[in-house]
Amino acid sequence: MAAQRGVRVVGLCPGARLGRVVRALLLLLWFAARGGALYFHIGETEKKCFIEEIPDETMVIGNYRTQLYDKQREEYQPATPGLGMFVEVKDPEDKVILARQYGSEGRFTFTSHTPGEHQICLHSNSTKFSLFAGGMLRVHLDIQVGEHANDYAEIAAKDKLSELQLRVRQLVEQVEQIQKEQNYQRWREERFRQTSESTNQRVLWWSILQTLILVAIGVWQMRHLKSFFEAKKLV
Repeated sequence: MAAQRGVRVVGLCPGARLGRVVRALLLLLWFAARGGALYFHIGETEKKCFIEEIPDETMVIGNYRTQLYDKQREEYQPATPGLGMFVEVKDPEDKVILARQYGSEGRFTFTSHTPGEHQICLHSNSTKFSLFAGGMLRVHLDIQVGEHANDYAEIAAKDKLSELQLRVRQLVEQVEQIQKEQNYQRWREERFRQTSESTNQRVLWWSILQTLILVAIGVWQMRHLKSFFEAKKLV
């Protein structure tokens, strides 16, 4: 933890220093991958869902645009503004925190209040593209999580921040996001530990029950054999 905050790095042995550097690089790469763009194809009224692990009190911004296939040009072209796209977001407790109809291109925003896996679903309730490419629609989606969702150029212009002030604000928000991610990882670890302890306890009680059943069957077999031999006057 000290190395991640840049404290007391000097004086470590080469192996320990290398391990801290590797962990820091992995952490930076992981945060760099928190936002990414992709595209996918959906059919008429087909729903496509994505799972995003999000800490609590974290803002998420999604930008999307749709394209229809042009048979004459044999390529995808921007969809007409009248095409509708419905966005639905559910939290880990399966509660709907966002359900809204957007146009062919739009932006949706929500803030998580419960840590865990959030389900982001998109589907078109329009039939206007049913004659294009067999009813297939291409959707470009870009999801930004945490401080990656902030537009710092807009923030600097709005709050009239200098370059240094803006950089300090970025660093503060990055530290806050790292703290949220660490708290989320601790929460996941606690849940995993509770699940492991519960599973181990159930396995223990099942083993005890099996042992008692085997002992009871053995006692019953011995009594049955004894009664059988006594009836046959072999004992």
